[in-house]
This record gives sequence, C-alpha cells and structure tokens, in this order.
Amino acid sequence: MKIALASPPICPDKEQKKAWLDQLTEAAKSTGASIVCFPESFLPGYPGMGYPSSDRTPEALEKALAEAQSIAARHRIAIILPMDWFIGDKLYNVAQVIDADGQILGYQAKVQLDPSEDEWWTPGDTRQLFEVNGLVFGIAICHEGFRYPETVRWAARQGAKVVFHPHFSGGNTEGVVLQEWGHKDNPYYEKAMQMRALENTIYFASVNYATTYQESGSAIIAPDGTCLVHQQYGQPGITFSDINLAKATGLLANRFKPIK
Repeated sequence: MKIALASPPICPDKEQKKAWLDQLTEAAKSTGASIVCFPESFLPGYPGMGYPSSDRTPEALEKALAEAQSIAARHRIAIILPMDWFIGDKLYNVAQVIDADGQILGYQAKVQLDPSEDEWWTPGDTRQLFEVNGLVFGIAICHEGFRYPETVRWAARQGAKVVFHPHFSGGNTEGVVLQEWGHKDNPYYEKAMQMRALENTIYFASVNYATTYQESGSAIIAPDGTCLVHQQYGQPGITFSDINLAKATGLLANRFKPIK
C-alpha cells in the first residue's frame, strides 16, 4: 500500500486553499497512494494565519467540507482533512476522514490541546480508529503526537498500522532555516516522530505546512524508526511511500504493561 502527505503553503484565501487541496490531492493520486493527509487546521487555517472570520462559521466550514468530499470522489482517493468543526456551539480542532467515494467515515478531535489553544478550541474526549482499503490507522494531532505519546500508543494497541500526524510548526515571519532533516541541532520534533514509530513498531506519518522557517519537515517513518522519505523544507508538494503492513506489528506497543 502507498500513503501520501500533502504539504501546502500557508494561504489565507479560501479559494487558494481549495485549489491547493485539489492540486495536491490529484498529485497524491498520481503516485498511486490510497490516502493523503493534510496538515493541522488546513481549513480555515491555524489561528493567526490571516483568514477572515467569515471562513470559520459553521456554514462556511460545512461548505468547505462538502467541497473536499467532491474532490476526494473526483480523484478517487481518501483524504484526511484537518479543520475546525462545530459540535453544537463548541468549536473543535478535528481531522475529518473522507473515503474515495467522498463519504465521511468520521473524525478525530484533538484531545490534548496545547495550553495556547485553550482559548480557541474545546478538547475532544474520545479516540478512534479508521479503515481505508484494509489500512487501519489512527490520528494524533500536533501537540498530541509530540508531547503525549500515549495517544499514539493507544492507536497502536488497538491495531493501527499507521498513525497520521497532521501538525503545524514554524511559520513565515521569523526563525531558523533548517537544512537537514533529523539533524541533531534541529528542534526535537523530528526525533519525536521517529520515536513514536520505533516505540510502537508502527508507521508514523507526520505532515506540516511548507513555510520559510519550518521547525519540522513532513516525513513517513518506518516501524524501526527509520525515516523512509521526507519533504524538502519550504517546498509545497507531496511526500509518499510504499508501506509494508506486515512490518507494522505493534510489537513494542503490545508489550506495554499498564499499572492497574
């Protein structure tokens, strides 16, 4: 099976976002991937990305999701689409899962919010797995996968072969231009990606935006912690790799002995 990650630039205009969603989904399909994952809060954008508040209403988000469903169906590929989502009058940071027919399989809400996000979102309270073309996977969103390894271990112990990790780190205004994925002087994020795979014996697929000052690069990590492929910093595009589900045994995750 082949999986793909989509790294778009930051763009506050909703029509530009739709164009990137369509373009990168089509590119992912051309690689033969069965599923493509976009970065955290792609719609309407992470707080501070400059989008108008009108893009964040329930009606606007419902319309954007419907457009994404059409894109998935047209290109015949499943999409993991991170976005804001209202449940009642509360706003959540979620990742919607859309199958290749354009149907919604469900969503994973971000349970572990960064302290800076408390004013924006309500934390979710459940975790779940999804299945596309025989691939069982979980989703951990940004802060969860970096600082709460339990979120990934839960998925691995429930049978996930891959955990997708949409996130956002860095930006376009200030920072350091990274040169080498996984370098010892980089921020810890890329090492955390490797650990989430290695400590659970599963694949870990982490996707970020393409920005000038990225603090982490999109990458697909093998169950032994090896980086199979990564996107070049600052370059929008698709990161993809074949994965061998037989190697995602969950061995180390399942040897965990919780204290009762």
